[in-house]
Amino acid sequence: MTPRREPLVLGSRTDAGPDRFEFHTVDGVDAPDAFCPGELLALEHLWERDLGRLRTVDARYGVLGIVLAERATSVRMTASSARAAALCERNAAENGVDATVELATGLASVDGPPAHSFDTVAFVPEPYTPIEIGVRRICSALASLASDGALFLAAKPETGLGRYEDALDDAASTVETVAERDGWTLLRATGSRTADGGRPDPPFDRFEATVDGIDLTLVTAPGLFAAGGLDHGTRLLAETAAVADGDRVLDLCCGYGPLAAYAGCVADCSVWASDDDALATACAERTLAANGVDGRVVTADCVAGVADRTFDAVLCNPPTHAGSGVLAELFRGAADVLAPDGRCWVVHHRALDLSDPLAAFGRVETVATGEEHVVRLARR
Repeated sequence: MTPRREPLVLGSRTDAGPDRFEFHTVDGVDAPDAFCPGELLALEHLWERDLGRLRTVDARYGVLGIVLAERATSVRMTASSARAAALCERNAAENGVDATVELATGLASVDGPPAHSFDTVAFVPEPYTPIEIGVRRICSALASLASDGALFLAAKPETGLGRYEDALDDAASTVETVAERDGWTLLRATGSRTADGGRPDPPFDRFEATVDGIDLTLVTAPGLFAAGGLDHGTRLLAETAAVADGDRVLDLCCGYGPLAAYAGCVADCSVWASDDDALATACAERTLAANGVDGRVVTADCVAGVADRTFDAVLCNPPTHAGSGVLAELFRGAADVLAPDGRCWVVHHRALDLSDPLAAFGRVETVATGEEHVVRLARR
């Protein structure tokens, strides 16, 4: 993963370690150009505490876990994004911090209970985290606390502060405001009052869709792309792409796996699906199982999880919102894993120009046009 900008720098308050911390960031990870004010607020309050076993949820690129490691006996950073998890590992190593990085959804109902309890959990929800998922992570975090442990949550009204306060009032034994600055509030909560130990039912939902005569059962979760129903672009791509018996097929940026499921239903092919988001791949695994498709699902940044393989067909509805750096890296990787005579099918909105990132391929042509989307066929 190539850095896209200069590292962010924080001064150190300890004589025992480095005089400053450097954090590499990249496109596609929250707050890449400046430190999150909520994390800085949490840092200043927690620095004076003995943190014991520390866990950070939604770790971004590792600021809380790395800086607070001096105050903790152990550090575990949880990230639901493979890209973010890789950044956490890199930043911990380059700052000389011993920390465990866990690629997981942060939901006990999906990941299972943690191996041990924590004395301190810090959680600064990302601004685009669906409130339902954020609340479920709160319940899971509370359940992971030791008997005298505490959860610290930083938010502002625009990122769901009111809803998170309500959730803590319902789920925790005690809740108090411990710091405020520039619209951000840091809450401290202790104890878990949930009857099931903080493991609510998994957040999965499902719906039925018919694509070119093929009936599919699709398993989704809040916050995933097109969670409420199959989007027109994915449908157009599925109806356009040609998948044959014996093909090695990759659903790249698979989301909850509709393209992988469709490919496995229309042809006797080898199916792989990959996505950066752990909740998306948890859904994709369930989508393949619901449709009787025997496939492999991996959680990885771009093509990192399949870089040692080659594919005859790559199907991709890319995260165009993630930025040009992510798209360029994604399509370079797709070209690398494509067999010499393979085909890569990409769908995107007609208004977007993806000529630059698609230049990783030797030949690109438009093969289908819908009301809002186009399908491009790329070859090496």
